[in-house]
Amino acid sequence: MDNKLLQPQALREQCAAVLIGAGSLPDEAQQVAANLVLANLSGHDSHGVGMIPRYVDAVLEGGLIPNSSAKVQLDAGSLLTLDGQRGYGQIVGVQAMEMAIARATELGSCILALGNAHHLGRIGHFAEMAVAQGLVAIHFVNVLSRPVVAPWGGGDGRFGTNPCCIGVPIAGREPFVLDFATSRVAQGKMRVAHNEGRRVPDGYLIDQHGRPTNDPGVVVVPQSDGGPGAGLFGALMPFGEHKGYGMAVACELLGGALTGSGTWHRQADNAKAVINGMLVILIDPKRLGTQRAFEQETLAFVDWLRRSPPAPGFDAVRIAGEPEREARKSRERDGVAVDGHTWAEIVAAGRKVGVSVA
Repeated sequence: MDNKLLQPQALREQCAAVLIGAGSLPDEAQQVAANLVLANLSGHDSHGVGMIPRYVDAVLEGGLIPNSSAKVQLDAGSLLTLDGQRGYGQIVGVQAMEMAIARATELGSCILALGNAHHLGRIGHFAEMAVAQGLVAIHFVNVLSRPVVAPWGGGDGRFGTNPCCIGVPIAGREPFVLDFATSRVAQGKMRVAHNEGRRVPDGYLIDQHGRPTNDPGVVVVPQSDGGPGAGLFGALMPFGEHKGYGMAVACELLGGALTGSGTWHRQADNAKAVINGMLVILIDPKRLGTQRAFEQETLAFVDWLRRSPPAPGFDAVRIAGEPEREARKSRERDGVAVDGHTWAEIVAAGRKVGVSVA
């Protein structure tokens, strides 16, 4: 199928229409659609509009509840615990971050525990909210969905892609925003690769028998060649071998257990809901007493990095957050390309809720 090229605003409107059909009020639909399109604009199609079909299925199954708000369970000064009530993560995540940012600005720091949120999407969005207010942000997230990542030394999926994100403001410059899945690659990127008919590099995946494979379909669609000892799906590998695996476990324990959102320790099912828990630590450098040194040393170190001569195949040394900002400029200008398979899935999702998507 041919790719479809859409201007960002048209894409937002199409996606919002589908979400309204699935039960969201217009304001919610527009905010979720804007967040998804921003992920596409940022170069992260894995967290973009391709999630719409899964969201619609999750609503129809009852695992995602439109028009839900974050509910405060604990408010103890710099400690906040919120229940996302299975609402859209793009909504309850923003509500939680707005509360935490206000508290960190007032008190100098805040620890936020957000549980039971539906798919939060690109975690970097929440770090960008914090750094825009001059705050340092640290996020640990777990994923309660089909377990798609194998433990280091293991032969099947046991947990989710469990992202970690760190945002650091840089005085007078664009911020450092590090946002990554603890799997070798995000699950959504495998969905995109499968839809585009691409193979993936060595070391990303194991199949349903625990053997290395380059076929992203093993973690996207049920596998037919089962047999003794075979699972229904393959699994992603953790990044960095035992180091990424250790980080993934930390995200599960902090984002899932400590927040009260829950950890994964059961057999997989076919439910479409994606439930996230997120532990957020916000720090105001001005209140820490290190603001002047922080600003000077951050600038000095970033400038030091940039003076490194580019390696073959690179035009410059970049820091985390720059590729996303560069992608936004080009895609805002040129439009967002959605592969034909993904667009057909969005059209089908719209049809399920009585919405025509052209």
